[in-house]
Order: sequence, then structure tokens, then C-alpha cells
Amino acid sequence: MQLPLITILGPTASGKTALAVELARRIGGEIISADSRQLYRRLDIGTGKDLLEYGSHENAVPYHLIDILEVGDTYSVAHFQKDVFDALKEIDAHKKYPILCGGTGFYMDAVLSSYQFSSLPPFLDSPLELDRSSIVFGLQPTWERRRENCSKRLFQRLDEGMIDEVENLLKEGVKPADLRWLGLEYKWLTDFVEGKISRDELEKGLEVAIHQFAKRQMTFFRKMERSGIDIQWIPENLKRSEAVDWMISQLIFKDFLTKDLLKIEKRP
Repeated sequence: MQLPLITILGPTASGKTALAVELARRIGGEIISADSRQLYRRLDIGTGKDLLEYGSHENAVPYHLIDILEVGDTYSVAHFQKDVFDALKEIDAHKKYPILCGGTGFYMDAVLSSYQFSSLPPFLDSPLELDRSSIVFGLQPTWERRRENCSKRLFQRLDEGMIDEVENLLKEGVKPADLRWLGLEYKWLTDFVEGKISRDELEKGLEVAIHQFAKRQMTFFRKMERSGIDIQWIPENLKRSEAVDWMISQLIFKDFLTKDLLKIEKRP
């Protein structure tokens, strides 16, 4: 049984994961992470994996494409496309709704638009093409809210031990160049740990870089819209449960979800 692919996208620190987890619990879903850095093991604080959001034991929401690589492993958008299609097969076997959630627009677009490559990657027998219905939801916080959320989360992560995380990775043998290649937090933190910049330069420079990154994310999402992907933008200022209610109403309206199925999934 092929259920529709539900996508939730948005800029960094916009609350995508929490929203996706609650939706998954409400309709019976599994989450496919679309974050280019959460793929890597041991990059926990800096990438904001927030694994506790998914719950534990019988209340856990299954997730895919998190912690599948080591820093320095070769990976590309073509690898991601294949991994998502493999995850979709697994989720189909569980008869659950697949929920693609993240902020790496390039990766998400590769799946939703069925990117075709000039030469077929050696790990594929034939080009991949999304052959199921799909719906895309988007978070678009205001410029002020986006900046506030990004700054708040940055300093929370610093307090949670993001610097220690990078120090430990370097001690464990991860190459500084591989960390810098990951960009943003890991580039700036590696420079700080190696004494190339001061704590003040780290905080101010990284804060600006994250704000710029969030702006680029929104620009890419708008580009996806212009290329033909219909994004259902979630109304602003809704509480999490209200936002999930709104998404469910859209799923029902577009016949992606039936009221009867929703009632079944909500039963204890």
C-alpha cells in the first residue's frame, strides 16, 4: 500500500521536527530526515538532532536517515535520493505515512522533483522517480521571529556543550577539514577550538552566519515554488497542536487522509 508522501519544510529553528513528530503520532507516520548533517553520527548538538522529540519505547516515532554515516564519508544528493526511496519502501511495508521533514531544500527538491543526473550513479540500476501523490507543508516565520529563534537556539546549544562536542570529535580523530566542510557551527567551532578566533568572534560571527543561512533556506523554498512545487504554508502564530490540526484538515480536504483512518489512529 502506497500512502501519500507528506513533506514538512522550513528554515532552521522553526520547529519542524516537533511538528512532524506530533503529526506522525496523530496519523500513524514515520519520519524521514531531510537534513544534510544529521546523517552523520556524533554530530548531535550542533545539528540539533533533538532525538528526544521522537519519544522512546512504545511511544517512539520511527525515524530514518539520521546517524547513518561517519564524518568524512562520501555522500551526495544522489545518495540521499536513493536512501529516501529505500526508506519509502520500508515505511510502505509498515503501512504508515511517510513524512519527509527538514531544511535541506536541495535534498528535498531532488526527491520531490525526481532529479535526473547526467550520468547514472553506480549504485543505481535505473533513474528514480517519485510515483506517488505528495503534499508539501511549509513553515515561514517572520523575519523577526526567524532571527529570534536562530539566536536563541544558538546560545542554548553553546550552553548544552556544543564546543565540547567539537573538542571531543577532534580528540577522537575526526579531521578538522572534514568538520569545516560541514559548514556553519562546525566550521566556526573548529576555528575556535584550534585558537584561530576568539569566543566573541565565534558568537558574533556564527550568529550572523546562521541568520544568513536561514534566509538562503527561505530563498530556496521560494525557488521550489517557482519551479512548480505547491507548498501549503502553515498559517503563522498557530500553536503546535493547532498547526497539526490545520495540516490534518488539508490532508482530509485533499483526500490524502480519511476521517475514519484518523479516528482509528487516535484510539489508544
